[in-house]
Amino acid sequence: MGAFGGHFEVDRKKERLAEITQMEAMEGFWDDAVNAAKIQKEKSLLQDVVGTYENLNEFSEEFDVLSEFAEEDEASATEAIEVYKKLKEGFNKAEQKVLLSEEADPNNAIVNINAGAGGTESCDWASMLYRMVLRWAESKNFKATTLDIQDGDAAGIKSATVMIEGPYAYGMMKSESGVHRLVRISPFDSNARRHTSFASIFVSPEVDDDIEIEINDSDLRIDVYRSGGAGGQSVNTTDSAVRITHNPTGIVVTCQNERSQLQNKMQAMKVLRSRLYELEMEKKREAEAEAEANKRKIEWGSQIRSYVLHPYKMVKDHRTNFESSQADKVLDGDLDGFMDAFLRWSVEGTLEGES
Repeated sequence: MGAFGGHFEVDRKKERLAEITQMEAMEGFWDDAVNAAKIQKEKSLLQDVVGTYENLNEFSEEFDVLSEFAEEDEASATEAIEVYKKLKEGFNKAEQKVLLSEEADPNNAIVNINAGAGGTESCDWASMLYRMVLRWAESKNFKATTLDIQDGDAAGIKSATVMIEGPYAYGMMKSESGVHRLVRISPFDSNARRHTSFASIFVSPEVDDDIEIEINDSDLRIDVYRSGGAGGQSVNTTDSAVRITHNPTGIVVTCQNERSQLQNKMQAMKVLRSRLYELEMEKKREAEAEAEANKRKIEWGSQIRSYVLHPYKMVKDHRTNFESSQADKVLDGDLDGFMDAFLRWSVEGTLEGES
């Protein structure tokens, strides 16, 4: 149980939960909706850690009791095996939570997907990655909201921005930041030749007002335009879409999901704040020389992962060397193995930097 800091650390978390319960009962607590939401988020994270710890203790004690009777009672032996499986599964989940220890890991994630050079091929590949991200969010019961999407000229998408809301969404999704390479027989090539396509994913944490991000109005260029997305109920069709360019960094964010120009501007500013926060965190990590292989600037040709669909099927992460022959499942959102390997690889890199 040392992974959670032992009984003392869990007791502290229980004390904080008790404090929150008292706060909730105080008059006027729920009147401040913003502060109440922050406290509820903290409460949810604390309950998750405490609940995981207590479940592991319960499974461990149950396994010890059943093990004592296993040699004489076949039923106890069978039950002990089942409890052990639950204990192992619970420990793996607890271990992952320990690996998600950076300040922004518990936050929601803002995911930007962009097609690389290559026209229709890359736009189609970007749309496949967009679907992969949505399917992963769905598998976790996370809420995924498409803030902006730009269709490709012939097929697929040029870009998309998605907000994923759920516990540790950023901590898990940050493994996907980088260039993704696809090798396949092109469905757009009448000669059925093999093509290589590139698209990038950039993940940043949603940041709240507690984190100060200085943005000068004079550094911003704000453009309003008509939605260019897929239309329908999810995307408005009025002249309310907003594009914000941050001149000092060159960061461009867009939002067209909301019905009003003001709402889209607010969402776009939230995305910009998150992008600037991640940029500053990236600079800090580089300065500290932590996990060097993950801190390099994303460039075409420095792909983090390859998806090969022909002549065989294989997905391989070039940072961790984790791979899967079930490419179809990966593209359908089965990313847990890659995410877990990335978290362990990141910790190993940090420990090497400290040694």
